[in-house]
Amino acid sequence: MNKALITGGTGFVGRHLCTSLLTDGWSVEVVTRDTAAAARVLPEGAMPVAALKVAQPADVVINLAGENLADGRWTESRKREMRESRLRITRELTEVIDNWPNQPQVLVSGSAVGYYGARGDDVLDEREPPGDEFQSELCVAWEQAARRAEAQGVRVCRIRTGIVLGADEGALAKMITPFRFGLGGHFGNGHQFMPWIHIRDEVAAIRFLAENPECSGAFNLTAPRPVSNREFTTTLARVLHRPKLAWVPGPMLKLMVGEMAHLLLTGQRAIPDALERAGFNFEFKTLQPALSDLLGD
Repeated sequence: MNKALITGGTGFVGRHLCTSLLTDGWSVEVVTRDTAAAARVLPEGAMPVAALKVAQPADVVINLAGENLADGRWTESRKREMRESRLRITRELTEVIDNWPNQPQVLVSGSAVGYYGARGDDVLDEREPPGDEFQSELCVAWEQAARRAEAQGVRVCRIRTGIVLGADEGALAKMITPFRFGLGGHFGNGHQFMPWIHIRDEVAAIRFLAENPECSGAFNLTAPRPVSNREFTTTLARVLHRPKLAWVPGPMLKLMVGEMAHLLLTGQRAIPDALERAGFNFEFKTLQPALSDLLGD
């Protein structure tokens, strides 16, 4: 039986990943600060543990922990916490791994397409350099912390995830309500790209990287065909059979969410070049079938 150790396993992606692994007979431990709360949300069979130091050595380590960038305004104190929450757990993880009697086969460690910063219509594969904005610097530091495991002989895959689409959670769930009332719309001019990925492809890609020993380095976890915010919202309205009557001007969005508006008004045209070259096959390459699958159209 293969064994996985997951940080951030109680989150949206983490729970789906746990379910997938458990269904295939894996043993799964999830590091969490509140084991009782975790036990209520994790799928049956996943074992919550209170700290990395008490976790058992694993074949595969998957690091998804970190404060959600979209939960609240980006105050200076919150930006510090977003940075420290990622770096702290990643550093602790590499230290714990170094003390295991047997090294894991792989560390799959989270990052995000925010790594590239605001690049307009530029097509961004994994060879592109990072931006110079807050989210870019955060991703660079996060990935550097994970790469410490490489010096210990561990294969490391750094996953730069886009907007993960799920039916009941994540960004899509937050967008649906205004659209159901015909009040949904694009942000700013709507030209900014949204690098999206279906939750099943997200989980399948993480497993593909974990289970294929030739894979290492950076991987964009985004569907092959990113769309503009305007196209995304138009497609969502069509799938929901609702009109698209509203839009949110950039200045209003900045008043609503502060500095985080920059993230929503720029976006990245990221493509999964490294993932596809490695042989991964997407279930959902285009947006409308993905939304139709999730929303029961």
